[in-house]
Amino acid sequence: MTPGLPMTVSDPALPARVRIHEVGPRDGLQNEKTAVPTAVKAEFISRLAAAGLSTVEATSFVHPKWVPQLADAEELFPRVRDLPVRLPVLVPNERGLDRALALGAREVAVFASATESFAKANLNRTVDEALAMFAPTVTRAIEAGLKVRGYLSMCFGDPWEGAVPIEQVVRVTKALADMGCDELSLGDTIGVATPGHVAALLTALNAAGVPTSRIAVHFHDTYGQALSNTLAALRHGVTTVDASAGGLGGCPYAKSATGNLATEDLVWMLDGLGVETGVDLAALTATSGWMAEQLGRPSPSRTVRALSHKES
Repeated sequence: MTPGLPMTVSDPALPARVRIHEVGPRDGLQNEKTAVPTAVKAEFISRLAAAGLSTVEATSFVHPKWVPQLADAEELFPRVRDLPVRLPVLVPNERGLDRALALGAREVAVFASATESFAKANLNRTVDEALAMFAPTVTRAIEAGLKVRGYLSMCFGDPWEGAVPIEQVVRVTKALADMGCDELSLGDTIGVATPGHVAALLTALNAAGVPTSRIAVHFHDTYGQALSNTLAALRHGVTTVDASAGGLGGCPYAKSATGNLATEDLVWMLDGLGVETGVDLAALTATSGWMAEQLGRPSPSRTVRALSHKES
């Protein structure tokens, strides 16, 4: 890295610190065409933790038939569970929760949809049927002392339905909040959001009684808008941002979805804005470069490419 870059120019309108919710090992690797070896996944998670990421989503306890790339959850999680970071895991139902609890998971997440089409494609249920399925899972997780995150997909657009009314997203988000989810991650699953849309949704959620402190954002970069949308959310007061090391990931049920917001690109922007993350960008970039080698292709992250080019 070139000394002194990016130059820090702080913006008092932004939060002083942002927590990055790293999703690469789960949301990123679940979209690979072939399974990544368990040892490589464990090393990836360990390197991400060493780079300063305080939250690393480790895996998913979904039936292997639906997400074969994460079929090794029982083997992987014990290898990483003692790392000194938060290691949430995805659980689709009570059976998934049972598997996670048996291995000592301390944080779980459920995955809902704001649209009927995606709920059908992803869960083979209506939106309300999916919420009903999640309710006992969330209740049991809370009773067991676990933190629960609620993911909400298709918040800004749906490949089958097109535009998604803001009030529709608010209804499902509020249902997850009322269910007891500690944190609510708003997903731009196909990457069609723009900053004004982001601000409007956050304002509507606040008006419905969902505080910004419980909201996280999860942007895809299909149209190059992920960073601008993130900045809009930060200006609204959001302090938790999902990102994927090296820009890994997409969505197996939404073919138009490209990669998640790259964690390195996010950290570069936040470093320049004087927003603390606790992440060592050089170590993170090296980790993503290493993972790209394991996958046999270059990283889509622009920051990884730029810094790797300078080093070479």
